[in-house]
Amino acid sequence: MKKKLSHLDEKGRAAMVDVSEKGRTTRRAVAGGEVTLRPDVLALVLEGRVPKGDAFQVARIAAIQAAKKTSDLIPLCHPLSISDIRIEFDADRDTGVIRIRSEVRAVDRTGVEMEALTAAAVAALTIYDMCKAVQRDITIGPFSLLEKEGGKSGRYIRKNHV
Repeated sequence: MKKKLSHLDEKGRAAMVDVSEKGRTTRRAVAGGEVTLRPDVLALVLEGRVPKGDAFQVARIAAIQAAKKTSDLIPLCHPLSISDIRIEFDADRDTGVIRIRSEVRAVDRTGVEMEALTAAAVAALTIYDMCKAVQRDITIGPFSLLEKEGGKSGRYIRKNHV
């Protein structure tokens, strides 16, 4: 038996999933991503000496705004009533890697995975923008869903994730 795709209508056209009959439940998702800089550029970030300003604070604000705007960016996402967004950065001075962790919570009818992934990606893009004047070959990615809770599918934790 062929499984019906949830984002296609009976004529095969793109459509939002109807969640009107679903109950509101607590939803949580955590996403992660990376930005790799030269160690000397990372030192500038950590010391707050990037020419454009405090890269982590600007990236945190951009990530929060992006999570709230996910349904405007990703065509078939539902607008959600987000309860909380947390963005954390962890930097390794030796390798130049900044690890980004975004956590999004809501009490709603559908999950917040896309909001968490969007927040992590926009945080990385913002760090790139803040640092591009001092380094052109910045690498961003990979990004992945690390955890999710809530809804019919229950809990998910990515393997090899601490």
